[in-house]
Amino acid sequence: MFTATKEIIIALDEGTTNAKAVALDGRGNVVARFSQPLAIQTPREGWVEQSGEMLVSASLQVIAQAVAQVGAENVAALAISNQRETAIGWYRSSGKPLNAAITWQCTRGAGFCEALRRDNLEQQIKTVTGLPVSPMFSASKMRWLLESVPDGQQLAEDGEICLGTIDSWLLWNLTGGAQFSCDFSNASRTQLLNLQTGQWDDEMLKVFRIPRNALPEIKPSSGLFGYTRGLPAIPDGIPVMSMVGDSHAALFGHALGELGCVKATYGTGSSVMAPVSTAQCNIDALATTIAWHDGERLIYGLEGNIPHTGDAVAWMADSTGLSELSEKELTHELNTLPASVESTLGVYFVPALTGLGAPWWDPQARGVICGLNRGVKRAHLIRAALESITYQIADVVVAMRQHSDFTLTALMVDGGPTKNDWLMQYQADLLGCPVMRSDVPELSAIGAALLARKALTQVSVQEMKAFLALHSEFRPDADRHQRLQARWQGWRDAVERTLWKPTH
Repeated sequence: MFTATKEIIIALDEGTTNAKAVALDGRGNVVARFSQPLAIQTPREGWVEQSGEMLVSASLQVIAQAVAQVGAENVAALAISNQRETAIGWYRSSGKPLNAAITWQCTRGAGFCEALRRDNLEQQIKTVTGLPVSPMFSASKMRWLLESVPDGQQLAEDGEICLGTIDSWLLWNLTGGAQFSCDFSNASRTQLLNLQTGQWDDEMLKVFRIPRNALPEIKPSSGLFGYTRGLPAIPDGIPVMSMVGDSHAALFGHALGELGCVKATYGTGSSVMAPVSTAQCNIDALATTIAWHDGERLIYGLEGNIPHTGDAVAWMADSTGLSELSEKELTHELNTLPASVESTLGVYFVPALTGLGAPWWDPQARGVICGLNRGVKRAHLIRAALESITYQIADVVVAMRQHSDFTLTALMVDGGPTKNDWLMQYQADLLGCPVMRSDVPELSAIGAALLARKALTQVSVQEMKAFLALHSEFRPDADRHQRLQARWQGWRDAVERTLWKPTH
């Protein structure tokens, strides 16, 4: 029951590098926030994974801290936003994971995906699911998980193995194993969902050999998923009222899906997503996805996923010795170094550290630093890394213009790297449109909380505008916009150097 005294919504934002819990009051204000870092393992080249138990433990810890801070008696509901294509499997009887969670960055499924292309299945997969063939998406990861354990296929067919995205894994643990569900947005990232029917697709299940019995029930992103049960420091009976992929949640948190407000999340990687009214699946370079189901209707999204943006800057900072600095000192250097030089002196950094995502979709591409000369210093390299973020996002925006519904009135941005004013201004100048940075950093958590609030109070989307966070605006310089076009073309030339070219 949502009452004046029980109005707090605690939103869990389970990302790749941190689990965060954000408590919001009845007016949408953040009243508490807690964070726990998450470890990432790279046991082989191209492999990226995380402990499933660690993801749960960190998530429960930050939720418990938020509950203690605001008082359990004031908590109306939980909301979940999560890293999306990351896949995990577990035994239904024990809840024990089959293996580590395979993250969205992992490319271990590249060979399987290449076999799909050789079998001429790519167009069918894109038409049905809206997603290009790529090891980033969950289905090839689920295939690997089943093959990683004895009798995995048979156990899955018998319903003794659960396969899911991280929202379903968290829900299972929050409800003591009582609920096995995911939401439409996460389901649409698996390559197993039919975008037109909104159901698991029989043909895709055959292509990836994933038994239907192993998959969760699909539910609207806004609505009741279950109740907490059997958790230390978290009371039983708190309803989970929304689950949604983190990038989708951020899009909702920025502008509730208003057309023309394109969202870019700057994190380890980046998601550029535009709300559209139709599931148009003929743009090869981009994914068409379900943005969310708000309890009343499905909203679609056009998206480009970029594996390495903030991660690229972190790699360059580490490679140039900046990682030895404190977090405060590093933030200062990343803000001042790029402005201390007029250009990169012709250097480009293409951060294809585990391949390229949208709009190139080349998992075998590998990173390049080109244009080096004797005058290049650390400032030029750091600037090249930051510029690489803006070019990758701009490349996705160009591809989006192929969609009949696409418009761009403003780029709505969120995520850690957006604190860099130099980066935001460069992005605005490059695109030639305003960049609107949320004044509240936890956009994914806010979006999930807003979807939970909608389910609790039955307010309309229009009425929810009063809960939106304020934004700071970076306006483009028209002259600089023109000058940067040549620089952008140089970037595209550098990308060509990274793309995999078969030898004959």
